[in-house]
Amino acid sequence: MGKIILASSSPRRRDILKQYNYTFEIIPSPYEENHTTTDFSYEFIESLASNKALAVLPLVKEPCKIVGADTVVVLDNKILGKPHGEAGAVAMLKSLSGRKHRVVTAIAVVEAPSGQLKKTAVTSEVEFEQLTAEQIDFYVKNFKPFDKAGSYGIQEMPDGYIKSYSGSLENIIGLCPKALAEIL
Repeated sequence: MGKIILASSSPRRRDILKQYNYTFEIIPSPYEENHTTTDFSYEFIESLASNKALAVLPLVKEPCKIVGADTVVVLDNKILGKPHGEAGAVAMLKSLSGRKHRVVTAIAVVEAPSGQLKKTAVTSEVEFEQLTAEQIDFYVKNFKPFDKAGSYGIQEMPDGYIKSYSGSLENIIGLCPKALAEIL
């Protein structure tokens, strides 16, 4: 398979790769993303993952595969990105309360030095319980979800917050290992 570079500083993606016994190095992508208030499309999310991987290409000196990824929460076909502060996190969680939404992770792999690109996207669904204002405030204050799309991490949600989910749990966390293995 060759050398793998993860173009992300996400501790969740790093942990998923370790859990599935990938050997890899990390070079955080310098690509600046902004998708807080964007309409969702697979083309858009795949372009974000691709741009993250492509931004690392000039930084590598030997043949390798660069993995870029981007995870978004989609509610009513709108992307819920990372929240802006505590008020933004509270507002996002209120909007998700009692509702079903999609979590989409796009994966892009760029071959170095050729620049050949492969990409895919995986969709999972999550349904929240009807949350009280106290539950939302507790979660935001104690888990500080400011670096997470949709203002939550499913892996850290206390009991009574998530009603159900379908699809890959790792995809919801930030990287679907099955899709990654296929694209590599």
